[in-house]
Amino acid sequence: MPHPLRQRDFRLLFAGRTLSLVGDAALPAALALAVLRATGSTSALALVLGCAMVPKLLLLPVGGVIADRLRARTVALGTDLVRCAAQLFTGLQLLGGEPSLVLIGAAEAVGGAASAFAMPCLYPLVAGTVPAEGRQRANALMATAESASKLAGPALAGVLVLTAGPGWAFLLDAGTFAASAALLALVRVGHVPLPRRSFRADLAEGWSEVRTRAWYWPSLLGHAVSNLAISVLLVLGPGVAVRELGGEGVWVAVVQAGAVGLLVGNLAASRVRPRRPVLVANLLAAGFALPLAVFAAAPGAGYAIAAYGVAMVGLGFLNPVWQTTVQNAIPSTALARVTSYDWLLSLGAMPLGYALAPLTAETWSPAVPLVAAALLVAAAGLATALIPPVRRFERPPAEAPASPAAPGAEAEADS
Repeated sequence: MPHPLRQRDFRLLFAGRTLSLVGDAALPAALALAVLRATGSTSALALVLGCAMVPKLLLLPVGGVIADRLRARTVALGTDLVRCAAQLFTGLQLLGGEPSLVLIGAAEAVGGAASAFAMPCLYPLVAGTVPAEGRQRANALMATAESASKLAGPALAGVLVLTAGPGWAFLLDAGTFAASAALLALVRVGHVPLPRRSFRADLAEGWSEVRTRAWYWPSLLGHAVSNLAISVLLVLGPGVAVRELGGEGVWVAVVQAGAVGLLVGNLAASRVRPRRPVLVANLLAAGFALPLAVFAAAPGAGYAIAAYGVAMVGLGFLNPVWQTTVQNAIPSTALARVTSYDWLLSLGAMPLGYALAPLTAETWSPAVPLVAAALLVAAAGLATALIPPVRRFERPPAEAPASPAAPGAEAEADS
């Protein structure tokens, strides 16, 4: 099997995705500093972040239906252009000197809504440009680009904010979305058109594809628990690092160790193909109990840094493995709808963790929610691994080259 980057269509997709990831990775820090400079209020920042998250969660199932009905490339290209316009508008607002919080929040809401349509497109785009036997390496490459952008993005944001102002970070992101759209316009992606029927019927069929697979929906619940636990650590971890582990530099080191671990896991996924991928993915998700327990006990900075790095190696490995399994097991005609439910549960659990973690920490102590999250994520991962369909699901021993179209269907190529 030739390397995925030797295939023209995937190479163009990878280049566009990498560009947009670098721009996106610079935004969180730039947005936080921009809103705080303009208002001095963390509540205002929370409001702006909510403006992006709420429409994303509400529209994800709709985005899945649209991406399956239309060509994934067409939907992704359109959302790139919408997000380009939203970030361009925000950047110009910030450069104007008197930014309006209402207008920035509205632009972020538009960008969040566009993300709800873009996210379900990723699996079909990879599946439509890479044959089955090359998808795990392709997914690992995509994940590696994302991990690398998380290392470079914050540094880039810092340079732009401190030298030119946060508005330029948004203009950079707008430029990367424009470049991504231009590259996507050149990509040819396999597509199987859906029969004409109601939107509700398409939505119901997507849910049916989820609930009838006994290895899939328990794993989605496990993903939700894992993201809930991660959000608890992201809220409480910085405080524990500052108060008990040695200061702000410790948390910076923890985050950097996590980014490096994620990258290592991505690289390992490009080489190792487990025979029981769903079982491995759920067991690795349970490994996030380790840093939660270490932060609860706070034995020392070195332990915390190492524990988080190790957990993120597991996360970096399981993501490409899971993505490949889903791409190869779910019919291409339902892939976007099915993955939209995955995103919905995963993203929807995080605001719950953001809300519960500080409340329980104030009532008792940070150790209590950290220990509870550790027990919860370990129990969820191990319980899911005990389910027979999860445990028995095996990767085909020799995946033959396959068209991205479903068997018996004629694929239509985007051109």
